[in-house]
Amino acid sequence: MNRRTLIARLAVAPLLMEASMSEHATAQPKLDPENTIDLDLTYGRVVIELFPDLAPKTVERIKTLAREGFYDNTPFHRVIEGFMAQGGDPTGTGTGGSKLPDLAAEFTNKRRFLRGTCGMARTSDPNSGNSQFYIMLAPAPHLDGQYTIWGQVVQGMDFVDKLKRGAGGSGIVQNPDRIVHMRVAADVK
Repeated sequence: MNRRTLIARLAVAPLLMEASMSEHATAQPKLDPENTIDLDLTYGRVVIELFPDLAPKTVERIKTLAREGFYDNTPFHRVIEGFMAQGGDPTGTGTGGSKLPDLAAEFTNKRRFLRGTCGMARTSDPNSGNSQFYIMLAPAPHLDGQYTIWGQVVQGMDFVDKLKRGAGGSGIVQNPDRIVHMRVAADVK
């Protein structure tokens, strides 16, 4: 190999490496539309991968309510900086839920509460999850094994980050952002 060829190859190598790395960075495994939620905010779409193998009853509840349009126009009534954003209460008070019975806890999964993890909100009774859920803004290991994890944000976390924050320790938001639409991806045309 002559010197000119060697220089040309060395000059092109970083470009090829960069193209290959960016291709891998954007490549994601294909999501099952039946187990994917499209949560539309005014800021954009948040895509959530569901975990039916870890929390089958909770995932079924989220899908049922999404298919009924239950979550449409419900507020993210409680958003605490550096912790989580909670929604799914049609009353916006933190005390409301669906007309369906409460769910038994599904804490047996091995997942951790990391940024983007979706968990089921509940009262002090572990078997009181109904419709309210939260999306973690940061890791919260103290929640591991205490709340049901049903999904993970795989796209659009930057839109969750834009949700209005609440004041004080309660995180209750005045004039909160609302869910525009929440659908099972298989149903979105």
